[in-house]
Amino acid sequence: MTNDTFSITDEQRDYSQFGLEENPFPYSPVPDNDPALYCGQEHATRAISDTVSTMLSTGKSKHLVVTAKYGNGKSHTLKYTRSLVRDREDVVVGYVAQPGEGFRDIYHEFVYDLGFDRIQTLAYEYLAQVACNTTDCNPTDASAVEQLIDDGEVLLSELVPEAVQQLNNVTKFADFARAIVHMVYEDTNLYAWQWLTAEGIRYEQRKEMEIHSALDDDTTSVRAFTALKNLLLDLGYTGVFVFVDEFESIARLNTKAEQATLNSIRHLMDQNSHGLCMLFGCAPEVWQDVMSEYHAFSERIGQEVALRPLTDEHIKELVSSYLDIERTDSARDVDPFEEECIELIHQRSQGNVRQTLLLCSRVLDAAVDDGRKTITLDLVRNVISE
Repeated sequence: MTNDTFSITDEQRDYSQFGLEENPFPYSPVPDNDPALYCGQEHATRAISDTVSTMLSTGKSKHLVVTAKYGNGKSHTLKYTRSLVRDREDVVVGYVAQPGEGFRDIYHEFVYDLGFDRIQTLAYEYLAQVACNTTDCNPTDASAVEQLIDDGEVLLSELVPEAVQQLNNVTKFADFARAIVHMVYEDTNLYAWQWLTAEGIRYEQRKEMEIHSALDDDTTSVRAFTALKNLLLDLGYTGVFVFVDEFESIARLNTKAEQATLNSIRHLMDQNSHGLCMLFGCAPEVWQDVMSEYHAFSERIGQEVALRPLTDEHIKELVSSYLDIERTDSARDVDPFEEECIELIHQRSQGNVRQTLLLCSRVLDAAVDDGRKTITLDLVRNVISE
């Protein structure tokens, strides 16, 4: 028995009748890593801008939690903010998708987001600084000192002991200092990377780098994070931004693990009154529980800002902005959607960004399949009722 009801093809829909290159709305509205659009939430943008700007202008640490129900834009907000500050040369920015089982996982995801190349570049930057102070050479950046080392004009055997000693004075963590320096050695840089990301390495591998401890718990991970931040400040960076998304997932941990995670973040904040900005995305009900049960942690967060469901005007702006991405003609506003369609989409989605984008995506494809020239109220009703 065969079933011919399936119709699977790689043929693309043609959106040219709407003056569009393709469907601009996502089929699965997961935020892009570098979102191009941000609509509405003016109160939130003011609070976030103030938090970020305060750290940048004063160097003093400041933190913020962004709360919203699912689909109202927490992840999008964090990722959009990250895209605004990530290209600055005076800061380091890391994104943590969710806090995992404890602070060790937060630290691991943060360093992993920075990446091997960035950490290796920081190691070379520090060697360049040491070379300027201890040799006749004057390398201005990481690539310059790397070239001097490759050319044999600067010897690692002379530079490294001084670098480890100076970095130990800066970080107060000798094993961290050795791991950073070993990022420049071809034979051991992968071991150093694994240690720095708290992945764990064998005793023999640690011994080869003269590293005596392991980053295997929250306490040592807090210490390593602080060491990394102090290294950055010593290199002249303004500070570190940490974006922790889906913070509500700590609620699935047992009480002891949840408290340990919050205490570790609190200790991190206490040890870093300068050069640290943490932004959390959290469901409001979980954040309310944290504030009521863990005062010592919640009091370290400077402010909470709650994202609101989008208004009818914001929905119109959102739809128009997405359409503009793929327009091939001079159409404006929400064309090819009729104005009353936006009101219905707003009512159906209740201002939820994720639901709005999903519905618009489905409606636009339905209009193409139906051979429509415009998107009318009856078509939107049909799609909603499916």
